[in-house]
Amino acid sequence: MRAPAFWWRAPTHPGWAARLLSPLSHLYAAATARQVRRTGWRAPVPVLCCGNIGVGGTGKTPLGLDLAQRAIARGRHPAFLSRGYGGNLPAGTRVDPDRHTAGEAGDEPLLLARVAPCYIGADRAVSARQAVLDGADCLLMDDGFQNPTLHQDLALVVVDGAVGFGNGRVLPAGPLREPVHAGMARAGGVVMIGADRQGALDSIGNGPPHFAATLQQDVGHVPRDRPLIAFAGIGRPAKFFDGLIGMGLSPVRCMAFADHHPYTRTECSDLLALAAQWNACLVTTEKDAIRLPPAMRAQVTTAGVHLAWDTPAMPEHILDLWLGRTDA
Repeated sequence: MRAPAFWWRAPTHPGWAARLLSPLSHLYAAATARQVRRTGWRAPVPVLCCGNIGVGGTGKTPLGLDLAQRAIARGRHPAFLSRGYGGNLPAGTRVDPDRHTAGEAGDEPLLLARVAPCYIGADRAVSARQAVLDGADCLLMDDGFQNPTLHQDLALVVVDGAVGFGNGRVLPAGPLREPVHAGMARAGGVVMIGADRQGALDSIGNGPPHFAATLQQDVGHVPRDRPLIAFAGIGRPAKFFDGLIGMGLSPVRCMAFADHHPYTRTECSDLLALAAQWNACLVTTEKDAIRLPPAMRAQVTTAGVHLAWDTPAMPEHILDLWLGRTDA
């Protein structure tokens, strides 16, 4: 599904659709409030959640990967906990990127499992227990800020600076899973990805500490002597396309699909035919590449992404909050 355009209108001019859906938003917000009041299982190791208060991609997965790698550098043994969106494996399953497919485990868990063990399931407590049994000494939740099954020692709310909180309304009148003030009351920090173009930090006010980073495309393997056709099925495909342009690339076509889109054989054939017509190179995200059939994947160039922090101290401070200071 794609987000409706009115979700991204200015909060002062939300439009008739948002106003019409506002009564349903109050019901959704009340249900979320009841859900987060539940007490989850408290793991014997520190738990960090990289989540958000809205739908769609904000940069949670790159943030989680960055922090996990930094934890490993400190000598820790982190494990990821992910819902495994679109997968069908039992809760608590450890993802094997050499054996499982995106249809079985979801696309994000396969990316996470390249860095640290990843366990999937909507009940994060089930996954957490298995991860601890397998030797994890710290846990990192990829999404799940509103999931009450596991106690979160530290929760980071990740915000895409380009869109902020949209029109500021809760589903279905807007993109939020809960009101901003409710989410901020539980957050231990806010990570702003990219410039804050919508004034999201102003709407938060004197809330939890703020951290700032940008997503940078890794385009070293993308050819510059051929036309490019970019395609992506992520939370906000425009972010990927803009990133390519920001790195000096100029795709002749940019094709957006819905988040977690499962590419069909027909769609793959159409993409290959379009590339042949333009004598172009197909380029997509790592998350999309995982969902492509192996034969198609071999014919597509993947552009990775990494997080660049505004200051080196920011991620280290987050790790201190999550794991405890190493110099104490």
